[in-house]
Amino acid sequence: MTGLLIQLSTSLAAILAAFWLARHLQLGGDLRIRGEAEARALADNAICGFEAIDLAIDRAGIGALLRDAEGRVLLLRRHGAHFASRLLDSHAGIRLDRNFLTLATNDRHFGEVTLDLGPQAQVWAASLRHLSGHGDQA
Repeated sequence: MTGLLIQLSTSLAAILAAFWLARHLQLGGDLRIRGEAEARALADNAICGFEAIDLAIDRAGIGALLRDAEGRVLLLRRHGAHFASRLLDSHAGIRLDRNFLTLATNDRHFGEVTLDLGPQAQVWAASLRHLSGHGDQA
């Protein structure tokens, strides 16, 4: 009986230690884009020197679309505990459904993302029609 109690106490201590370590290292949690400044910083981290002149952030903060002065469009999306990005150069795979813009890339690892952009969804969908390439790039 004493051995079982010691084993239980040790297991509980290990679980609490793992929880404390995860909290201390800020692992997991609710990763969201909290504003324009954060979206711009994420874009610059993805592509050094990318300066957005226009952007739209998903209402839930799970992704964003950013356009620079050269007309390049960067898609940011939450991917696990980080944000992933892709430059879009084609309007293929882009669907509009009222306030929701669904974007699919040729990168199967990146997948498809649906952003709730509100009234901006229609504006972005129209502007993305100018992308005429045949794929996307990292």
